[in-house]
Amino acid sequence: MRFIQLIKKHYFLFILILLSSCGVRVKNYAPNKAFVFQSKVIVNGPISKETKKNLSTALNNYFDDSLMARYVKEIKFSFTQPLFTTILKNPPTFDSVNIFRSEKYMNAYLNSRGYYYATFPNYTIKFDTVFVKTAEVFLKKRIKEKQIRTTVTIAINTGKNAIVDSVGYVMLDSNLQKIALASVSKSDFKKDANYSKQGISSELDRLASIYRDSGYYKLTREDFLAEVDTINPALLKLTFNIAEQTKLLKEAATDRTQNPRWKILFKQKPFSDSSKVSKYYINKTYFYPETKPSDIPDSIIIHHNNLNEKYSKGFSKDLVIRDSANKFRLRPLRDNAFLRKDSLYRETLFYKSLNNLSRISAWQQVDARIKEIGKDSLDLHIFLVPALKQSFETNLEGSRNTGDITAGNTLGLAVNFTYKNKNIWRQAIQSATSLRLGTELNIGGANNVNSDVLQTLQASLLHSYIFPRLIMPPFLNKQFKQLDNKRTVLSGAAAYTDRRDIYRLRSATASFGYEATSKNGTWGFSFKPLNVELYGVDTLHGFDSLINQNPFLKNSFRDGTVIGIIAGISKTFPGKHNKNISHFIRLGFEESGLIISAFTKASDKLFTYEKIETEYKYFHKYKKTSLAGRVFAGAVFPRSGQYVPVYKEFYMGGPNSMRAWGLRQLGLGSSILSDTSQSQYTDRFGDFSLEANLEYRFPLFTTSSFQIASALFADAGNVWALKPNTSNPNGEINLARFGRDLALGVGTGLRFDFNYFLIRVDFAYKVKDPARQYNDGWMKNFSWSEKRINGVEVKNYAVQLGINLPF
Repeated sequence: MRFIQLIKKHYFLFILILLSSCGVRVKNYAPNKAFVFQSKVIVNGPISKETKKNLSTALNNYFDDSLMARYVKEIKFSFTQPLFTTILKNPPTFDSVNIFRSEKYMNAYLNSRGYYYATFPNYTIKFDTVFVKTAEVFLKKRIKEKQIRTTVTIAINTGKNAIVDSVGYVMLDSNLQKIALASVSKSDFKKDANYSKQGISSELDRLASIYRDSGYYKLTREDFLAEVDTINPALLKLTFNIAEQTKLLKEAATDRTQNPRWKILFKQKPFSDSSKVSKYYINKTYFYPETKPSDIPDSIIIHHNNLNEKYSKGFSKDLVIRDSANKFRLRPLRDNAFLRKDSLYRETLFYKSLNNLSRISAWQQVDARIKEIGKDSLDLHIFLVPALKQSFETNLEGSRNTGDITAGNTLGLAVNFTYKNKNIWRQAIQSATSLRLGTELNIGGANNVNSDVLQTLQASLLHSYIFPRLIMPPFLNKQFKQLDNKRTVLSGAAAYTDRRDIYRLRSATASFGYEATSKNGTWGFSFKPLNVELYGVDTLHGFDSLINQNPFLKNSFRDGTVIGIIAGISKTFPGKHNKNISHFIRLGFEESGLIISAFTKASDKLFTYEKIETEYKYFHKYKKTSLAGRVFAGAVFPRSGQYVPVYKEFYMGGPNSMRAWGLRQLGLGSSILSDTSQSQYTDRFGDFSLEANLEYRFPLFTTSSFQIASALFADAGNVWALKPNTSNPNGEINLARFGRDLALGVGTGLRFDFNYFLIRVDFAYKVKDPARQYNDGWMKNFSWSEKRINGVEVKNYAVQLGINLPF
């Protein structure tokens, strides 16, 4: 609070300090000599604006080291210097020779991108003389020292990018030729595409990959080459007319720069080793689940070849587990072995096996060796370094809440104890047991309704098992063989909450479900066919007064049962034309009572509802900054005559959504019931939620142990009820009032990034508050707080403390 009061009192001074964070200082330069202060390129040519921007960014990294001006950020608490200062350390002495060397490097990069006719028409050199004060010398005087700052600008005309005129494949082996032609549609290197060395390289990698995925284990990228034909066919025309020949040469030279089109031919090199075109098959797979980090794989193979092999009972002899300590069974290894005896070697299945095994928590590292056996067989040796089997963690949590049920200000403290075992029953099954003990203390003083210090006691116990496979009938399991990272999760929990003089809540939950990802990892799936939650509430004498002021609490806090299913699907994918852009989409569904109601009459205590959520995230990474966006929408629909329990509804406000409002302090709609209520309970929950967030993130400076960054953000959204409530007018969703109901908050903050976790402090202001009864909720004049019609004072800002990024 003292920090907020200081900002209020010295608000404009605080802004001036931030605005002064733009100083530039030069350290360790050669006095009276020109040094490189800035170097940049200007790109021109018949290319798009976006391409020019990308090329400019890339080419700035191809200046010779002696023309590079490297800047760092520094923080310095001083009244004579800016708070955040940009430092240029050890700038190189300027030498014009380095310009030509830089042009050579840039031209090589442009060639690799297909710009073979780029020109460097000119460069400019600008000298700025600046006099700066040096450190104090005799008689506490400062002397002025001359800095000759040099700015080098190189102009580049890219010319036209070479275009792929045709793509062909010539393989000496007929089988290789058939495979190449059959896979042409999967290639990104096609006719009329921009030519680049990266494109050539990617196509060579693709060819090697499809061959190795077809059993050709010994083929590599080095067995193929790309032949580029840049000759204009018109020059091959036979003529003895000197004038006509001169004309053809002139036209070809013009066409080469104005419309360069090249023919590409991918060819197989001649093989001296005929086994390169032989298909290989799997013989045996050996697992070493107790490998030590210091072990040498080839030495382990030689050592075990002289020992008796241990076979797992009930399985074929092609899977061998070499585990002298007998700490692992074959089951989790077998379930993730996708190459079996006599199957054709396929590299995608080989790496799928390794990737799936590496995701199992029982092992911290996975490696492999492939050994040739005979003329066309392979033995697979997979080495697994086990992780620490058992671990115990303890952490302490703290939070501060306002507007609680029993007190105006509460301090929450909780301690968590977690025990993990990563190899239950020797089958790499992970179990986790968590015990949480918490309390809430009243720190609001005597002005609160309840001045007792101890307000809440909480205790919960959670136990879960994660099986590294899908536990389901074999005929169903076969339907999901294309999925990766398959897991079955079984969990159960019990919790007890005692709100002093208000209520006692007991709960028990259990669920059984599946998780998996798609082959390329872009899709994620989760499905819980069984989710059971039991809730029991004992209301105490203090609850009656709350019901009189908030009638909906009676239906929200009652005994009930949730029995249903939960499903979710998500996808992560990059931008179509820009790999620095990524997208994330999620869709979730939850229901209770729907399936049970179809077979039997539902109990009055069974909550029946359907809940839908959808979310979209956008992320654009720039050179040093990033832009992130998020849109979320959700709705929960109770069955006729039913009420949705409060813990299944939506809320807004807090460190991760609508940051200008406190936790659960926005909504419903443009209702003012909670703002004008005399009750200490002001939390708001709704049936429909809509929110959009936009955040521009940028770094400030980096210290030796952590990075400090900042962000500018805007949040818009609200929560509503789906049905009108006479006791809470304007709280339901109404299209005619939709624009009036939307809230808008803007702000900034600091992020302290310690690599393994991030602490975030955000300050946000309510630009548009639906509860304002004037100007359609928009602010008129800047003020830190305002009063509602009954005199209740409401803050127009919030300071949020959060862990990690909000989205």
